[in-house]
Amino acid sequence: MLESGQKAPDFTLRDKNGKDVSLSDFIGKKVVLYFYPKDNTPGCTRQACAFSGLYSEFQKRGIEVIGISKDSTASHARFAEKHNLNFILLSDPELEAIQAYGVWQEKKLYGKVSMGVVRTTFIIDEKGVIEKVMPKVKPDTNAADILAELG
Repeated sequence: MLESGQKAPDFTLRDKNGKDVSLSDFIGKKVVLYFYPKDNTPGCTRQACAFSGLYSEFQKRGIEVIGISKDSTASHARFAEKHNLNFILLSDPELEAIQAYGVWQEKKLYGKVSMGVVRTTFIIDEKGVIEKVMPKVKPDTNAADILAELG
């Protein structure tokens, strides 16, 4: 997994509307980049709704919020519409960014081992450098914790 002080790997992925979005589009702005396992699962839904509910606070501070999972753009569109999500969701079916950020890892669930996305949040500064890495975040408090951290 990447660490604070490292340059954030650039990527270009499609949003829920099929439009290409690159991390480099946001140079000059702070970015909260979070990786999550799957649309419409309980934890991921609570995390996305928490970010959506606080999105205006992030915007007031000039911070962009981007969520990434390996779900399709169509899945993201349904997820965003169902929960009125108002921030950027990017589709990474080829695991391009997911692997570049080191969040594709072995996971254990009920004794079964599989590979998957470990819920992780990165705060990236205006120059594209990772300011903070928050591994294994709690879905319910992740967004509020970041706002508290950034003051």
